[in-house]
Amino acid sequence: MAVPEETVILITGCSEGGIGYALARAFAAEGCLVVATSRSLSSMKSLENDSRFFLQEIDVLSEESIRRALTNTLEKFGRIDVLINNAGVHLVAPLVEVPMSSFEHVFSTNVYGPMRLIQAVVPHMVTRRKGKIVNVGSVAALAPGPWAGVYTASKAALHALTDTLRLELRTFGISVINVVPGAIRSNLGNSSTATYSRMPEWKLYKPFEAAIRARTDISQGPRSTPAEELAKKTVALVLKKNSPAWFSYGGFSTILAILYYLPLSIRDYFYRKVGKC
Repeated sequence: MAVPEETVILITGCSEGGIGYALARAFAAEGCLVVATSRSLSSMKSLENDSRFFLQEIDVLSEESIRRALTNTLEKFGRIDVLINNAGVHLVAPLVEVPMSSFEHVFSTNVYGPMRLIQAVVPHMVTRRKGKIVNVGSVAALAPGPWAGVYTASKAALHALTDTLRLELRTFGISVINVVPGAIRSNLGNSSTATYSRMPEWKLYKPFEAAIRARTDISQGPRSTPAEELAKKTVALVLKKNSPAWFSYGGFSTILAILYYLPLSIRDYFYRKVGKC
């Protein structure tokens, strides 16, 4: 009886404490070969002495960085079965005052970054007539509220691209999955707060500063879901022969799904109350 090949998973954004790190450990626990990547190897130091992980640096803003990591992966394993686009950045700021350089950075990371990986990996998957691509979006994109418009717009764009890719790539035997986390306990709150501290002082929105600042870590409250819990469920679905096209899980997932279907007047009323805008 032939022994089945171990599944090779490449995950972006695997810094310790994040969703990508939890996904890497969860896939490894299921016997997969995990190519764990981040901008810095030092951010994944706890994985370096574990033979289940092949650590690579990937800066999703750099096509050269991506090409180098993919070449190293293919030389070592000969294939990539699953690509998980998890790397991303958060940004909290009122839209009309956010520096355009910050706006562009979020889109280059959260939208163009996944597409750089996809365009680099798909030719390899096409030659094998198989593969899976998983894009990590956000429930915030279902019903955008105040103060995180750049981030939610980037995730909405990623959702739309994922839907198109699912249709365009199926002819090559490639499945595309949209994983849509809710409020997940991770290092996102800390990184979001750090990014916010570098924002300019608000002029038009100075009276709303407390509400805006509170948005930086709203996903890290008592109702948030542990990253390990999301990872375990995601891994089970991705490794299924016929994975679902959409999977949403985590704190606030239900309420945001409901808001998506409600009339805009009701949604706006809700956000005026909770967002203090």
